[in-house]
Formats: sequence, C-alpha cells, structure tokens
Amino acid sequence: MNQFNELTRNGLWSNNPALVQLLGLCPLLAVTSTVVNALGLGLATLLVMIGSNVSVSLIRNHVSSNVRLPAFVMIIAAFVTCAELLMQAYAFQLYQILGIFIPLIVTNCAILGRADGFAARNPVLPAATDGLMMGLGFAAVLVVLGAVRELFGQGTLFAGMELLLGPMAADWQLTLFSDYSFLFLVLPPGAFFATGLLIAAKNVIDDRAERRRLARQADQPRESRRVRVTGTIR
Repeated sequence: MNQFNELTRNGLWSNNPALVQLLGLCPLLAVTSTVVNALGLGLATLLVMIGSNVSVSLIRNHVSSNVRLPAFVMIIAAFVTCAELLMQAYAFQLYQILGIFIPLIVTNCAILGRADGFAARNPVLPAATDGLMMGLGFAAVLVVLGAVRELFGQGTLFAGMELLLGPMAADWQLTLFSDYSFLFLVLPPGAFFATGLLIAAKNVIDDRAERRRLARQADQPRESRRVRVTGTIR
C-alpha cells in the first residue's frame, strides 16, 4: 500500500512527466488547443504507457542488456499501432486532426523512460501501477492545458467532444464567450505560455506546502528529557 501511494503521488504530482520531468512536450504543446484533442492524445498515451510497462516487466529477465532498448522501442511501437488502429476505427475524424502526433507517441521520452527506468526493474503490478499513474498525470496536464487554451483562446469548452465520445457528447459544448477569439493562446506560443503558468502554479503550491510543513514541525512542543544523575557522596 505504501508503494502504491508513492507511485500515485509521483505520477500525478511529485514526479509528473509533463510538469516536473518536462518530457513529451512536443505533443503536449502541439495538440492541446482544445479539450477533445488533449483527451484523445492523453488516452492514447495512457494505453501505450500501461501496455508497454506491463510487457517490459514481463520480459525484463529474458532480454539481454545489448538489445534492451531496441526491444522496448518495438514493444512501445506495437502498442502505439494498436492505439492508432483503434482511433482510426472509432474516432477517425479526431485521428485525422491529431495526425502525425499519434505515431510520434513512439518517441515520447516519458514512455521509454518509465519502461527502462522503472518497469525493467520491478514486477508486473508495480510496473502497471506506475504506467497508470504516469499516464494519468500526463493526460491530466494535457486536458487542463487544453481547457485553458480553449476557454481563453476561443471562448468555448468541450467543443467537438462528439469526435471522441460519439453523438451522446454532441451537446456538451459550453460557450462562455460568444464571438470571441484570442489567437495568441490558440497558436504554439500560447501553448508555451500556458505550460509555463501551469509549471509556475505547481511550484508555488509545492513551496507553500513545504512552508506549512516546516511551520507545523516548528510549532510542535519539544519533549523535555529528564536526566537522572546518580553519584556517591564521600
């Protein structure tokens, strides 16, 4: 349970691949103009990360160090192909929008880094948990960034969700600002700016949490120690 809590905290916050490790920034910055694009790429990355971590953990004792990295890349490429085919079958329009960034998941350093750095050294269950939490952490940052850019760049939220979830999500769009457009946040420079704000916000939260922790430690009363001195009077 302690290991699961640590993996959860690392993946979602303390060692988040997007906000702390700063890995996978190419798709993070390129496709997060809307929530639906971010969610589609996030789910694909999550699927690939879980599958690759589990597979690498299963073969970790049967692959020599000479071919370790090529084997891991082939495993990741196989799961990326599966995710790509699933998206072509069930969300083809979204697949066309995301374009080359779905195959480029193979080159995502966050996936290869977790496969080589954690899954190759741990059993299946911790490896699967690590892949799940790291994938959720990366997907969460994608969705938050997509929501910020869509809201302040286009004035809408959840536009085009039917591309991923089908007709049931056709009425999910929220129009908060009509006839509104802020081109800066829609374009790549806005992605850099919004990502920097998210990283800064996380650092501020961590800094305040650390200060509160230190303050609580300072307020705790110190235990008085009684020293018993024995001696011989002559």
